Amino acid sequence: MQDLQIGATYGHYKDKLYKVLGTVRHSETREELVLYEALYQNPLGNLWVRPKTMFLEVVSTPTYQGPRFRLEQPVSDGRA
Repeated sequence: MQDLQIGATYGHYKDKLYKVLGTVRHSETREELVLYEALYQNPLGNLWVRPKTMFLEVVSTPTYQGPRFRLEQPVSDGRA
């Protein structure tokens, strides 16, 4: 399983881009969730949460097998 990079851009396996804003906890279950922003116009809203385990999991469909979200643009550490 890959590590989550806060501030990085990830591509969903259905080809949309998202920026990870951070992690949060569910108030009742304490489950760790990933808070992320759609980098495209989405009529349903731009901010989303998903369980961290699901965000980082591998999915398998008839046409794709791989990470649900793949790292597209890591966070720069500021070094040249």
